[in-house]
Amino acid sequence: MNFLEELTALIDKKGNVQINPKRRDLIKAAVKNREVLVSKNGALATWTRMESTGRSPKDTLTVKRPEIDWEIDWDSPNNLPLAPETFTMILEDVLARVAAKDKLYITDRVVGADSRYALPVRTISDSAVTTLFTATMFRPLPKDIARSIFHGKPFTLVALPGDKLDKQKYSGLLRKLPDGSTSDMVVAMDFVQNIGVVMGSAYMGSVKKLMFTVMNYLLPKAGILPLHASANEGRDRAIALFLGLSGTGKTTLSADAERALLGDDEHGWDKHGIANFEFGCYAKLINLNPAKEPQIHHAITHEAPYLKHGAIVENAMMYPDGTFDFNDSRLIENSRGSYLLSSLPNIKKSSRGKHPQTIIFLTADANGVLPPVAKLDQDQAMFWFLMGYTSKLAGTETGIVEPVSTFSRFFGQPFMPRNPNDYAALLGAKIKKHRTQVYLVNTGWSGGPYGEGKRMDINITRAIIRAVLNGELDRAAYVEDKTFHINIPTACPGVPAEILQPKNTWKDPEAFENRAKKLGAEFSAHFDRVYGNKNLPEAVRRQCPGK
Repeated sequence: MNFLEELTALIDKKGNVQINPKRRDLIKAAVKNREVLVSKNGALATWTRMESTGRSPKDTLTVKRPEIDWEIDWDSPNNLPLAPETFTMILEDVLARVAAKDKLYITDRVVGADSRYALPVRTISDSAVTTLFTATMFRPLPKDIARSIFHGKPFTLVALPGDKLDKQKYSGLLRKLPDGSTSDMVVAMDFVQNIGVVMGSAYMGSVKKLMFTVMNYLLPKAGILPLHASANEGRDRAIALFLGLSGTGKTTLSADAERALLGDDEHGWDKHGIANFEFGCYAKLINLNPAKEPQIHHAITHEAPYLKHGAIVENAMMYPDGTFDFNDSRLIENSRGSYLLSSLPNIKKSSRGKHPQTIIFLTADANGVLPPVAKLDQDQAMFWFLMGYTSKLAGTETGIVEPVSTFSRFFGQPFMPRNPNDYAALLGAKIKKHRTQVYLVNTGWSGGPYGEGKRMDINITRAIIRAVLNGELDRAAYVEDKTFHINIPTACPGVPAEILQPKNTWKDPEAFENRAKKLGAEFSAHFDRVYGNKNLPEAVRRQCPGK
């Protein structure tokens, strides 16, 4: 028998297995098992070991098989290969651990709101709270799942967050730690056998991102573009996508009282339109501000009986009286909240929409040299999609005293395993076919770099987003930025004209030019290093500063 057959036979023999339990029963089990505490307002609070307070990229591995070897960009630092023989050893350990469990929880869900390409996923775990997380983040099995391109090809994920691998057994086979020992944690994906394993990582984002990485591998084969993006819909049913890395304002700007939210993190774009992957949200909670993010705050902190509430608060400070302090970062910076999309007041229940009318790339440029808004043509859009640029600020990590340029391909590098043109070419073809307008919006600094200039006023950014979404900037006049090869509007409603050209906001024009050239050189160096040997169109290469 193969692994899946052995696993199924093992589960069939066990007595205490809950298959697709009701949500309230999972909540009861998580409380009874002491995996969570019930907060004062009814949300479930949980904490992980220190090695599990975030994803572990160096322990996230892809099984390297000949059938898919050519499809994966092994040059990407996030695509780390795992030998098939080592994965077989891990699967043997999984079977042994599952056999020893007193209880198991199983959910059968799908990833994807469009049943045409919803991926069935069976999650098996001994953790009730992890299982509740999958019931929150993954979608119910649709009645018409038989029409899915993945029907009959389900993915199986085994999540054993409390189990550790034998360090000595895997010496020389898995990651070597700084102390010389071997890692006892693994997040592994086998795209050929449709199997995933999370062992030793209790961070629930490991489960979510593993499945989204699987989707990001599978969909381009079918001509479907996966996007690490939020999406909302206007009253005219026009769809807007927001792509941006942490700190760029993606969640804040896509949560608009005038527009219905489809989802806040992952979507697919096929020949019919846009569809969300998720059933819930997994939002950062550190410094959660009820004034700036009222919908997220309410989803987590509203009062309800705990069996009805069901939101999971991961690694946030909770006081003995059961109240949360999201501004207290003494535990970790990466506190998270998982809650159903239905907890939000203004959503589109189907989580599907037409082809996007507008795509907004968000960046927080701490150099202060990018304009607050620019329009991108097809080649420019493909280039900025490939780069996924933003800035990491001084003070966020030890040793950073100047803003550091950060490039994350497709605004989600760790979760995009395929060769880069598989994604970029799809984007270019789709925006051309559907005449989608693409804009670059800088939520970073103006008037100088971080430490000298000021952060872009949120009200100005909101005015820009309104002008983009209502089509006013489609009709504007533009001038080309010769350094970054982008088109800057000469006017934008609600925005002072003098700030549209960033050079005008600097006291020293020469200092601006030097800073712009420095950033342009960083773009060029990164592009050459990462994409120099990749099969990219020459027209896209020419959009890089310095080309």
